[in-house]
Amino acid sequence: MTKADDSSLHPGELRAVQLAARRALDRASGWGVHPTPIADILAAANLKVAPAGAFDPRRIMEFLVGKAESAAIALKSAISKVFGIYDATGSEIHIDHDVAESKQNFLKLHEAGHHELPAHRKLFRIFQDCEKSLDPEISDLFEREANNFARFVLFQGDGYRDMAADHKLEIKTPMKLAGKFGASIYASCREFARTHHRACVVYVLEPITFCSENGARAQVRRIEASASFLMRFGRPNEDVITLKHLLGRVLPVGRRMTKPTTVSMTDLNGQAHECIAEAFSTTFNVLILVYPKKALTTTTVFLPG
Repeated sequence: MTKADDSSLHPGELRAVQLAARRALDRASGWGVHPTPIADILAAANLKVAPAGAFDPRRIMEFLVGKAESAAIALKSAISKVFGIYDATGSEIHIDHDVAESKQNFLKLHEAGHHELPAHRKLFRIFQDCEKSLDPEISDLFEREANNFARFVLFQGDGYRDMAADHKLEIKTPMKLAGKFGASIYASCREFARTHHRACVVYVLEPITFCSENGARAQVRRIEASASFLMRFGRPNEDVITLKHLLGRVLPVGRRMTKPTTVSMTDLNGQAHECIAEAFSTTFNVLILVYPKKALTTTTVFLPG
């Protein structure tokens, strides 16, 4: 089943988050520096990263000293489910050092978002030192705001979008730009699809599994689409991709990549379009990029404002 939304915000909320992210990049002189200088951004925010990570048992106990009992219990139960923790009272970030460095970069910026957004920092301090817990709706909003903060800083506002526009519309582009910005391929592919000026969509799938009825299949984790794709085709809503699905032929079964393959997609007016689909397996996820052939030749003009 497709995972719950992790990034959408109302325009006003998004503007406030982006303003805080701009200030973070400004303080660290991070614009145009590649890969995005995470260490400088954290240093400019007076944030420390715990050397051993919050997930080392010794660090967990050290972090819990002095916390309210309910907060300690909540944190212990969350350790197996999360990869990063923000300690507002100590201005310290705890990161799981066992995950890939590119994922650590996003996690650090996500936790930095909690630090840089005033409402987050204030409430985190209050709730870390009392017997209460954050309302689930507020917690969900804070997570989406922190994700957008991390995304804006990591991809330097429109910097990634503008750079991607100068490259080919193919899956190798976000794979290459991932290293350029210090991002994971997963995050880079999502950013590529959601910001591209041409029509394209990225399916993020869970690892491929096998069943006797349909053979190879993969659950859909997320779907990211460009604005022009959504206008023409709408938002896809598949939960699973099997060999019988129109994208079944590009599932990278027993291989890392699938070469560009022609598929047909129907738009909102019922018109069929010849599209190109290509896939890459990160071992953690399968990423499928789909785009109409016409998108390769269409010229787009950007107007001021």
